[in-house]
Amino acid sequence: MTTETETPDAVRAKPLTMAAALNSAMRDALAEDPNVVIYGEDVGPLGGVFRITDGLTRDFGEQRVWDSPLAESGIVGTAIGMAMYGMRPIVEMQFDAFSYPAFEQIVSHVAKMRNRTRGRVSLPIVIRIPTSGGIGGVEHHSDSSEAYWTHTPGLTVVTPSNPADAYSMLREAIRSDDPVIFLEPKSHYWMKESTERAGEPLPMNRAAVVREGTDVTLISYGPTVAVALATADLAAEESLSIEVIDLRSLSPFDDETVGASVRRTGRAAVIHEAAKFGGYGAEVAARITEREFFHLAAPVLRITGADIPFPAPLLEKYYLPNPERILHALSTWEWDD
Repeated sequence: MTTETETPDAVRAKPLTMAAALNSAMRDALAEDPNVVIYGEDVGPLGGVFRITDGLTRDFGEQRVWDSPLAESGIVGTAIGMAMYGMRPIVEMQFDAFSYPAFEQIVSHVAKMRNRTRGRVSLPIVIRIPTSGGIGGVEHHSDSSEAYWTHTPGLTVVTPSNPADAYSMLREAIRSDDPVIFLEPKSHYWMKESTERAGEPLPMNRAAVVREGTDVTLISYGPTVAVALATADLAAEESLSIEVIDLRSLSPFDDETVGASVRRTGRAAVIHEAAKFGGYGAEVAARITEREFFHLAAPVLRITGADIPFPAPLLEKYYLPNPERILHALSTWEWDD
């Protein structure tokens, strides 16, 4: 029986969930490059808690896709050794907050090996991390940890917001000779759409203008892109034209695309699920202010989660940014009549 993850053509021929698009990206990489291996907690026969690796052990064997011990520092530590000897490991952290036991390995070794060896040793590792909220997860199962990784030189940090980008960006991340933190918005795993887009996919390090507008630039990434688009729909009913940017790459940052948008609209706001204090949006706001100050008609806003630990499932809706909160924040600007 044909399944939606059996062939590369299936990725381009019909709508897939983001989960299936990610699965297909890894399937194609395994088929093309014998140095690609995949491992992590329960990613083998079970296919991962979100079933992202479903069927890969069956089709490629336990020498290519296997279950690791429950030890994130060990998962990343062994990936470092594998990568130093020419392999291309893809490792899964299972949940965002589960990645913290591997923090020392990632920050002290994965991110610094190329610099430490003056370019002689590269680490082509992809660290897949399901991220953010929207699923009613309990403590340690819903976190937005992007600021930790983007603060670390030597790491590429990317996050798709849709199945098409999930496929193309993961393929590019696996081919990269440098380590990539690949943040997967777990609330979007079952989003379904076609992965076939007009033209060539954008490079992994470029932002995308996913909706054009003239009055405000909303800067979003991962799970908040859908929120920004919903906000733009509501705003249009009040004759407010919102341009929406999907950053896609958090580090490196696409100053060119973001700057061009802000120069067109004169106003910008950043949306993310993580807490505001010290959050990724602060870096975005600072970069825009430094580079586009004389084009701004108002201060750059940040609409974010609260400065508290991620709340219990029943309180999640009060924590996550939503269109009403965003529109309220935009209304605090002074607008010319």
